[in-house]
Amino acid sequence: MFFGHIILKYTSSELQEIGEIMVNSVNIKIIDNIALLSVNNSPVNALSFAVREGIMSALDDIESDKTILCVVINGEGRTFPAGADIKEFGSTPKAPHLPTICDRIENFKKPVISAMHGTALGGGCEIALASHFRVAVEDARIGLPEVHLGLCPGAGGTQRLPRLIGPTEALKIMTSGNLLDSKKAISLGLIDELILNVKEGAVSFAKQIIEDNVEIIRTCDKTKKISNTPYNVSSLAQVKDSVIKTAKGLIAPEKIAECVEKTINTSFEEGQKFEAATFAQLKDTDQSKGLIHAFFAERQSGKIPEVNRGSPRDIKTLGIIGGGTMGSGITVAALNAGLEVTMIERDSENLERGRKNVEKFYYRDVEKGRITELQKETILNRYKTSTEFSSLGKVDMVIEAVFEELDVKKQVFKELDKFIKPGAVLASNTSYLDIDQIAAVTKRPEDVIGLHFFSPANVMKLLEIVVPKSVSDDVVATGFSLAKIMRKVPVRAGICDGFIGNRILNNYADVAAFMMEDGASPYEIDAAVRNFGYPMGPHQMFDLAGGDILWSTRKRQEPLRDPNSRYVRIADRLCENGWFGQKTGRGFYRYDTGERRGAVDPEVLEIIAVERKKKAIKPRIFSSEEIIRRYMAAMINEAANVVYEGIALRPSDVDVTKLYGYGFPRYRGGPMKYADTYGLDKLLNDLKAFESEDPLFWKPSPLITKLVKEGNNFESLNI
Repeated sequence: MFFGHIILKYTSSELQEIGEIMVNSVNIKIIDNIALLSVNNSPVNALSFAVREGIMSALDDIESDKTILCVVINGEGRTFPAGADIKEFGSTPKAPHLPTICDRIENFKKPVISAMHGTALGGGCEIALASHFRVAVEDARIGLPEVHLGLCPGAGGTQRLPRLIGPTEALKIMTSGNLLDSKKAISLGLIDELILNVKEGAVSFAKQIIEDNVEIIRTCDKTKKISNTPYNVSSLAQVKDSVIKTAKGLIAPEKIAECVEKTINTSFEEGQKFEAATFAQLKDTDQSKGLIHAFFAERQSGKIPEVNRGSPRDIKTLGIIGGGTMGSGITVAALNAGLEVTMIERDSENLERGRKNVEKFYYRDVEKGRITELQKETILNRYKTSTEFSSLGKVDMVIEAVFEELDVKKQVFKELDKFIKPGAVLASNTSYLDIDQIAAVTKRPEDVIGLHFFSPANVMKLLEIVVPKSVSDDVVATGFSLAKIMRKVPVRAGICDGFIGNRILNNYADVAAFMMEDGASPYEIDAAVRNFGYPMGPHQMFDLAGGDILWSTRKRQEPLRDPNSRYVRIADRLCENGWFGQKTGRGFYRYDTGERRGAVDPEVLEIIAVERKKKAIKPRIFSSEEIIRRYMAAMINEAANVVYEGIALRPSDVDVTKLYGYGFPRYRGGPMKYADTYGLDKLLNDLKAFESEDPLFWKPSPLITKLVKEGNNFESLNI
């Protein structure tokens, strides 16, 4: 009786001739006297309960069959087991647990070989570490990325990896979460041999093991590389110090370091116990919960109704209108994705500037050794330029990236409508403007969509896909398909001024301005926001983005502004002085002193004091805690309105937007996850308290009021 697997017996000569019959989560094939134990749980062979149970049962059957002399563990399909089953996240896993399986493999009386292809990650990597031998094909990648979920490896990884490659290298790998390619893995001693083909190569390796009667040495018994020497102790201490300094508020890296320290000063069994306790501790932290939420939110953002209803159009060639910073960045992102690109500029001078903007990316990559000269030439051969819209007649999609001015964009789309082939997608890269108005100037509004890239577009992962009222489902699906091709994280957004990200940004930018006018300096506000986990404060961000661009947006929005709403003119005063931020050397900060983040500018503080005096504001002191309370309350309140109005499909889409486009600290999960952690009832009380100061700005979102009344949270809406 075999539970969870089937046994098929073949000779090695038959292996390449047979058809595959895979119906269970784990299967055994007997090739001569070697058992191939194959995990079959597509798409990534996740280590689900069925897989774990199948592995244990299969090992029992293999152990009792005296004709089997060796075991090869591999994965069917495209990969070796690539970690835990995400469907089981948040629930208590059922036995057999992965640590038990790894111990069973390590203590198996017959040689166990892990044959890796694709990605051997997390629990899959830990199975390989527990095996007696490890082989891999050349394009396999191996790693323990649990740190990205705020966790440490939990099935012996922190104790076994150092025994194979040394504690310092193991600590670097686990705290970075980076993956190793096979060549690096073999140089470190993580794998024993490179093979050409997973099954045939592993069988050949197994036969050699049997023929040579190679002794089984359990990983837990390998102590040479973790000996308690002064070098190991001091080297590990240095790496640990570096890890703590660069952890940026994360708890898991330091905890992983503590686990690795156990390998050189305690027994394997004690180290395992410490790892298990550490894993349980980390799993219960808000940081891990936030990181796991972010993991799921990213995957959820691509699940939209239009993608279910429509099929994406084929995209191989792109036209890009504009060769400035944004147009060039989009061009590089498209070229890196393997697409053919034709860039259009209004005249030869601007076209040459745009060409140089694109080419400098690749010349720099050659200089830094990221690509070869041949690779650069191959990429640039897919890049063409022109000053004529007629050059775009055969492209599959056009992305307009001209100045953020509605009339300018409308004129561009009128011209595009004349030359672009039927069925091509017309996209506008706009940060704020109404796509419906842009689509209305064409004869094919069903083909028009908004694609809001973030600068620099070749680096930033977020892509807001803005859905106008007349667009067809297949065009929306095409936008999401392009995001996948370009390796972007897509979020569906409805139409309003600023869509999801910038609309919310406007609100917490306003509250930062209010606090600045009421007594907090921009430098105090930035420090509080950085301490919260952001890479930079809002005023540093404004200086980086360009004060003139933000000023232009404020002037455009002025006719729409409620005359009763509070407006702070401090940023406008800086712009009137020509202080637009980093590009002019001055903004809220000075950038001519050599300080990386910019220097405090006394003249800015004087301008702030003058503006306070005009309104007879007596400045008061703001604590860091109050700055964050107000900053986050403003952000979350507007985000709730964005969800309430249907601009975002779900709260988690807001989280993805702020995580990938605005630097929100990932370990907090996003503003909506943070609100759930903080408590919506507590947040509502904050809003009501602030409302007494400014009823118009601080009016609580109807969604927050509704959820608190029902006893629900934002997570309840993430469907």
